[in-house]
Amino acid sequence: MKIKTAEIQAVTGRRDQYPPDTMKEIAFAGRSNVGKSSLLNLLTGRKKLAKVSGSPGKTRTINFYLINNEFRIVDLPGYGYAKVAKSMSEDWGRMMDEYFQHRDGLVKVVQLVDIRHDPSKQDVQMYEYLKHFGLDGLVVATKSDKISRNEMQKNLARIRKVLGMNKDDILIPVSALKKTGHEQLLDAMEAVLAAAEGVGAEEPAAEQQSDS
Repeated sequence: MKIKTAEIQAVTGRRDQYPPDTMKEIAFAGRSNVGKSSLLNLLTGRKKLAKVSGSPGKTRTINFYLINNEFRIVDLPGYGYAKVAKSMSEDWGRMMDEYFQHRDGLVKVVQLVDIRHDPSKQDVQMYEYLKHFGLDGLVVATKSDKISRNEMQKNLARIRKVLGMNKDDILIPVSALKKTGHEQLLDAMEAVLAAAEGVGAEEPAAEQQSDS
């Protein structure tokens, strides 16, 4: 899949301000500072479509992007930032529950984790949360340029084990800096959308080597 057009449709934390639930959506979730904005900009070929927040964990909106006039990418607010007040964490939970439970067009959530570290407790909780809604199975390991090739396979195996991923779940190492891995992610997204429409699509390989 190639993304030719990408435009923001809505920035909101309120369900009544979501765009009409008339097309498929793929959401992106991850801890604050995991590199989500950089990845979305790489996928869409737009340097400033998703803005990098200067205050990690403070963003409390869901951003809806219209892609190729065919589907939406949905940027969910980051989770797990230690300095966020408990009340803000509770607001995040309510917002996610509302979005996941009532958005019929949502077909998959791409979860981002940092390839350099074992998934955090919050990462594991998020993956279990996605399993509950049937939205798991596609994980991106960001910042793959920060480790060696020898480390990569070991770290990917650890991510699979800690998250409790199934053998058929897809794990893709990506580097926004070196622009690697994003094409495989786009292929995986295309397969997800095709499956949601009941159209056959070739499944991408579960993992691939990335330059480091």
